[in-house]
Amino acid sequence: MDLAFTPEEQAFRAEVREWVRSHLPPQIAHKVHNALRLTREDMQGWAKILGKKGWLAYGWPKQFGGPGWNAVQKHLFEEECALAGAPRIIPFGPVMVAPVIMAFGTPEQQKRFLPGIASGEVWWSQGYSEPGAGSDLASVKTRAERVGDKYIVNGQKTWTTLGQYGDWMFNLVRTSTEGKPQTGISFLLLDMKSPGVTVRPIKLLDGECEVNEVFFDNVEVPADQLIGEENKGWTYAKHLLSHERTNIADVNRAKRELERLKRIAKTEGLWDDLRFRDQIALLEVDVVALEMLVLRVLSLEKSGKNPLDIAGLLKIRGSEIQQRYAELMMLAAGPFSLPFIEEAMEAGWQGNFPGGEVANAPLASSYFNLRKTTIYGGSNEVQRNIVAQTVLG
Repeated sequence: MDLAFTPEEQAFRAEVREWVRSHLPPQIAHKVHNALRLTREDMQGWAKILGKKGWLAYGWPKQFGGPGWNAVQKHLFEEECALAGAPRIIPFGPVMVAPVIMAFGTPEQQKRFLPGIASGEVWWSQGYSEPGAGSDLASVKTRAERVGDKYIVNGQKTWTTLGQYGDWMFNLVRTSTEGKPQTGISFLLLDMKSPGVTVRPIKLLDGECEVNEVFFDNVEVPADQLIGEENKGWTYAKHLLSHERTNIADVNRAKRELERLKRIAKTEGLWDDLRFRDQIALLEVDVVALEMLVLRVLSLEKSGKNPLDIAGLLKIRGSEIQQRYAELMMLAAGPFSLPFIEEAMEAGWQGNFPGGEVANAPLASSYFNLRKTTIYGGSNEVQRNIVAQTVLG
């Protein structure tokens, strides 16, 4: 396993760094570095900038309009974007559903859907979790009944991240109740502007509506928007989830947030507290170890091997690290991590006094928000079972 970057890869890193820093709007970078609220315009605006360069589809092969980068180049691109303060690419389109459309979609579906994803013009949402089907995804109950040349969809999805912005949704639906639960699931692409689709935002503790409930009441979906074969959707869903769980690890974001933690500790006078510094050092060791694990996966991909059996391990460690750096930031700021007014979350400002720094207002809400990371994308308890079966035997 070779973990050293070649001169060509270092040159590629420099090229990406220069381009990102010259094209990333400073006001967006400021928001990201200080964990201030990002609007839809911030997130989609950056996506469209990348789309014009051909880099929103950074993980795609050339035949589908991507740059054809190898695994190491993709990693370096992600790292430079994160360190520069770029918003995280909303993964549902370019990272998650696009590989499914490439692998299992028809040529007509590929021509229809991939260009809008690559340009950033079309916002995709994920229709997986339901009130009774989260980590046990095979229990989905949303029904799709074939009637002529269309499906009639009825049911509910929940925890749909940023679904209030969605143009399209990839949806796991039940098309059969015979046999094992996994065998009756199909993978549908659904226009969220269709009659009968209702999106109901769920307001969180910090006032954000990051997640949503989505209801389907006799929604008509053309049959040509079915991916692959009917009742084979579980296979396509597993293909997508391997990409999601690798993405959740987000080691590059962890490296950026580690530096933010150090800045907050220095500002709040805790940098000289040896016990607190110990906690930062322990976290940094784990971030480096996670990066080594990611590089190991990249090395396997580079040599033509399939590393997705340890995607669950990446998800476990990455999500736990996100929770730890959020907790340490909140502890560093103490009571100043609680905003006095909700509008402070938008401005990142609480008052002209010690402790009222821009960085402090979002800390408590970030801490509470990131409790989700060990649950979504398949809970860590379930992931440990999968790792035990597939990696340890």
